[in-house]
Amino acid sequence: MTIDLTTYERGRKYKGHYRHDLQALQIRLKHIQVAHIVHGRSAVVMFEGWDAAGKGGIIQRLTARWDPRNYEVWPIAAPSDEEKKHGFLWRFRRRLPRAGDIAVFDRSWYGRVLVERVETFATPEEWDRGYGEINAFEAKLVEGGTTVLKLFVHVSREEQDKRLRARLINPWKRWKTGLDDYRNRDKRPAYLEAMHEMFARTDTGIAPWHVIDGDDKKAARIAALTWIADRLEEAVPMDPPPLDPAVETVAREALK
Repeated sequence: MTIDLTTYERGRKYKGHYRHDLQALQIRLKHIQVAHIVHGRSAVVMFEGWDAAGKGGIIQRLTARWDPRNYEVWPIAAPSDEEKKHGFLWRFRRRLPRAGDIAVFDRSWYGRVLVERVETFATPEEWDRGYGEINAFEAKLVEGGTTVLKLFVHVSREEQDKRLRARLINPWKRWKTGLDDYRNRDKRPAYLEAMHEMFARTDTGIAPWHVIDGDDKKAARIAALTWIADRLEEAVPMDPPPLDPAVETVAREALK
């Protein structure tokens, strides 16, 4: 099914009890992480979206109760000089999770067909070839037992502008903004064209896209965490780990 981002700009307010529902989701996600650790399963949770869309806030709440020893958040910026010497997927292969771990990517390999395409950092031949390379990369991950979740956080032009203004007004948010935000903003039509082609060519059965309406932050966070929890639960047995009889014997003796 074709993904049309204009259908994700309703910005409906969250109707539930936000704090209660968020806490329940975070406890559920904590158990899901334990299941991945116990059963040795790996997962990739990847975020794309506009500047100021709220990706960072979702990631912060996603990982709030996770054990830091078994997950990593990878904020992806421009490639280093060393990374430029290799194929564009090389730096991502180095960050893939081990068995039992979850890797969260704040932006990803889709930069090849988004920012590198629009800003002409990649040639038309390179970014056109990138769709097939990405699909093959994700298929190999899934075939190897890694769950791959792909979220795109969308915001309307009006809501994005509102958040960019807030970053100018609030001195503690100014570090979040830079000239790139406004260069990207001015090229919104070109980015929309690239995004829609990205969805059309990489929304596969083995690694489908899921779009989040980000105009209301609370609703977006609950929707994103719910979808992630649902998908991760499908990929791992949710039985709690058994108690080792030897440990139980020693513990009961020690703690009586």
